[in-house]
Amino acid sequence: MSSRIADTFARTRAEGRAALVTFVTGGDPSPAGTAAILDALVEGGADLIELGMPFTDPMADGPAIQRANLRALGAGTTTADLLRIAAAFRARHPSVPLVLMGYANPMLRRGPEWFAAEAKKAGVDGVICVDIPPEQDAALGPALRAAGIDPIRLATPTTDARRLPAVLDGASGFLYYVSVAGITGMQQAGQASIEEAVARFKAATDLPVAVGFGVRGPEQAEAIGRVADGVVVGSAIVDLVGEHGVNAAGPVRDFTSTLSAAVRRAAKEKAA
Repeated sequence: MSSRIADTFARTRAEGRAALVTFVTGGDPSPAGTAAILDALVEGGADLIELGMPFTDPMADGPAIQRANLRALGAGTTTADLLRIAAAFRARHPSVPLVLMGYANPMLRRGPEWFAAEAKKAGVDGVICVDIPPEQDAALGPALRAAGIDPIRLATPTTDARRLPAVLDGASGFLYYVSVAGITGMQQAGQASIEEAVARFKAATDLPVAVGFGVRGPEQAEAIGRVADGVVVGSAIVDLVGEHGVNAAGPVRDFTSTLSAAVRRAAKEKAA
């Protein structure tokens, strides 16, 4: 539904490469400081950005993003702040897709229609809700689709042929393959298992398949970029924000540049 997401994957596909998808936690190091981090991601070459909604119980996230959630909440970050951050980002970067990623409680506490309408108003293109399974799509999916926002689904190593149709039903934007069974940033999947899973998902859907969880650096990004439509990097970037705080924009931009170069190297290798 989102033309920005579809257009971005069409562009990177035409360039023969994977899209670079990056994640940061909104409000980290502070609501005011998030803008510089987001701009650094764009300047470094990120094609699509996931903005995490801080939550008190981020059950799918490892220590790096847990700490980022605590920093953001400690700085007083609210859902209203996240929507303001998104709207300001959209004004500065009219063509870069922005996806909100988080948990059901902040998205549903004022009602799904309210959240979808406010996200649309802020220029959000897609939403990933970690703890609403496909079987409970009615809790949020219809409101997002009515607002023209992509409900982006997660698939995991345990998503077998029997469950995959349910995951894909009503999904749009792209399919996010969580390449490890566990929390973010703590372990890395073998390349062979990633290649097998991506091939299986691509045989079942026309949606782009992006691979994340455990992607820590350019070498992995390059390897995954040879087979996937998108490479997602989150915890490694969040670690930089935690290390550098208000001075994180430069290091984030430089690291993102290495990731961007890696997915472009993968494209050259595929073309050779």
